[in-house]
Amino acid sequence: MRIGYGWDSHEFKSGIPLRIGGIEIEHPRGLGGHSDGDVLLHAITDALLGAIAAPDIGTLFSPGDARWKGADSSLFLEEAMRRMKAAGYAITNVDSTLILAQPKIGPHAAAIREKLAGLLGIPANCIGVKAKTPEGMGTDNAAIAHAAVLLEKSKTSSAKSSTSKPGHSQSKTRH
Repeated sequence: MRIGYGWDSHEFKSGIPLRIGGIEIEHPRGLGGHSDGDVLLHAITDALLGAIAAPDIGTLFSPGDARWKGADSSLFLEEAMRRMKAAGYAITNVDSTLILAQPKIGPHAAAIREKLAGLLGIPANCIGVKAKTPEGMGTDNAAIAHAAVLLEKSKTSSAKSSTSKPGHSQSKTRH
């Protein structure tokens, strides 16, 4: 078994859509970032990469690289999943906590869990999505995500090392 932990934060900005957990949420401001700013997908991506001792999201998808400007964060998650499978692991469960003042996540939690289930290939009942307000933290203009993953050796794939670059997968991925 392997455990991975990831976290991310982005500041709210006007004029961009809000994406959290792979879904768009109606809100007057979105999260700024080089990609689409999806803090939850970024935290889960880093948790998966950390669990297999791979480079982090910023190393694989540099904010200085124009290819990732405005990119859908599910691409980053797909690369982490590809590397995890190549290392011979499968996801057992994911637990996450979002910290933000607005919007309320409760009304969107089920949709986020379902989207994550599809992206991660695990049942929604193996994914925890919680939200807290940042009382007294002074981070009302940001969203923060924490994620933990538990991986087990896969019963169906053999462990192989993966040294290819992001976006150069041997198999076709959804975009």
